[in-house]
Amino acid sequence: MKIIIDDKIPYIRPAMAKLGAEAVYLSGAHISAADVADADALIVRTRTRCDRRLLGGSNVTFVATATIGYDHLDTQWLGEAGISWVSCPGCNAASVAQYVEAVLLLLEREKGRRLAGSTLGIVGCGHVGSRVLEKAEALGMRVLVCDPPLSLSPLASRLLPLPRFVSLGQIAAQADIITFHVPLDETTHHLADSRFFSSLKRRPVIINSSRGPVVDTAALIAALDNRIVSDAIVDTWENEPLIDRELLRRAYIATPHIAGYSADGKVNADNMVIKALCQHFSLPVPPPIVPPSLPSGFVYTGDPLQLYNPLDDSRRLKLSPDSFEQLRGNYPLRREFFG
Repeated sequence: MKIIIDDKIPYIRPAMAKLGAEAVYLSGAHISAADVADADALIVRTRTRCDRRLLGGSNVTFVATATIGYDHLDTQWLGEAGISWVSCPGCNAASVAQYVEAVLLLLEREKGRRLAGSTLGIVGCGHVGSRVLEKAEALGMRVLVCDPPLSLSPLASRLLPLPRFVSLGQIAAQADIITFHVPLDETTHHLADSRFFSSLKRRPVIINSSRGPVVDTAALIAALDNRIVSDAIVDTWENEPLIDRELLRRAYIATPHIAGYSADGKVNADNMVIKALCQHFSLPVPPPIVPPSLPSGFVYTGDPLQLYNPLDDSRRLKLSPDSFEQLRGNYPLRREFFG
């Protein structure tokens, strides 16, 4: 069996070696049709578009993305071609929640925004949004939730009456900080556009760690110019890795799509991918991967910013915007907890 694997997926190589398959590691952005022609399986991240152009006529019967999103997979074509596919929903939810918690703490400590009693608007309440809700309430924040995909679901009538569930318009009117955690599709593309920004009432902070095109870049810059938005925290960007330099300059925190990049989140994705691969090909599942430990000399005092401070990632990106992909591909060890 031959498996093509994105070479920036960490921790996976020893487990793949135990399967006895031929594993070929390639740059995800440059995997070609010739590379996969005689492969049986493909394991990717968001940089590889999996569609007819890449996989048509190949031997591939299984595609896995070691990410929560799957907008880079042409799922309709994969289904028509008889190619099984999986993503890793929830694998890095705790990691993204850690990122948002760190951002909130920095807004209070560096920007003077008192968290207790302020209102956080969460747009998207799936695996990630629900974890963010828990973090925010632990900080004493009032939380409002809007879930555009959920509002179109049959579950809406049962879930939306809950006190936290409100319309996007209510979040625009009441939230001091708004964070986006929706998948990217035709209903969420440019969800935060000029109309949305013009409806804001409280000069909120905008956080985007979902998908870049959920927020209209030009509209966000205009909102910053017009003081409709007080600050922006941007982890996911339109046109990655060719990110907008003006938004990079203006953002309080600007990071290279790494909110979910804790070692714990990456290991979760690896284990989910390997289990699905083994089930597809009827192989024994190897022992689960465990994340590496923090350095032995690390002394934790209980401050979450000791475990992760997004300003470190922001400084690196602002100093070297052209290194967007390198910063993602060579990400330092980050853990979600100490112990």
